[in-house]
Amino acid sequence: MNDLSPEISAWYKDLVSGSLFEVVAFDEDGGTIEYQLIDGEVGEYDDATWKQLYLTTAEAPEDWRSPFELNPEDQAYSDQTMVPENFSGALSDIEPDSMDLGDDFQIL
Repeated sequence: MNDLSPEISAWYKDLVSGSLFEVVAFDEDGGTIEYQLIDGEVGEYDDATWKQLYLTTAEAPEDWRSPFELNPEDQAYSDQTMVPENFSGALSDIEPDSMDLGDDFQIL
């Protein structure tokens, strides 16, 4: 049995099975702890089951992103962001004078 409280984004090792997992959600009202194994599989424990596990805290493994197939080139803020020269596309080529919107509309 363990005295560890589940913390979101914390890693734990099950000493019986040897599995390594991260807590991804904790619902205190519902009494559930959602976890994700290193291979990407997601599961859920209830409070009673959590307390019966033989757990220890663990460091995040080096290859924890492997099930998501992420690599350094996949980062959201890459220096190699491509921005087209004509960002507005074909809409910027339309001349307002050539648009006939009828009597109800007026281009200022």
